[in-house]
Amino acid sequence: MKVVLDTNVLVSGLINHVGVPAQVVNLLLNGRIGLLYDTRVLTEYQEVLRRKKFAFKSSTVAPLLDYIKAEGEFVAAEPADPAFDDADDRAFYEVAKTGKARFLVTGNKDHFPKEPMVKSPKEFIEIFLAEADKPSTAAT
Repeated sequence: MKVVLDTNVLVSGLINHVGVPAQVVNLLLNGRIGLLYDTRVLTEYQEVLRRKKFAFKSSTVAPLLDYIKAEGEFVAAEPADPAFDDADDRAFYEVAKTGKARFLVTGNKDHFPKEPMVKSPKEFIEIFLAEADKPSTAAT
């Protein structure tokens, strides 16, 4: 399942290791979801996760960013039409649309167009778990 994660999901997941955003980050790190990104998204991840106010250890941030670069899928995003108050949000939306992400997961749904692909971490986890509980139709 291809997704785009807004930076706030990564930040929240690193701050609270038992919260719903941490569950999303764990799905990423366990290879259960695929992350789409472009240079703008990766740059924002790097800049925000290294802010002093969060006090994340380099030993946590560097491997996470390395994993994203190595295991994520780079997308050459195409411009999208909707207007955004924050240009940084546009990058996540454009990557999701161009890369045909199933979901764009964000803690700030009101920053994005009201589309079915835009989900909060809680909504995303509920969908993920519901689909994981469905019996496989593959022959054994």
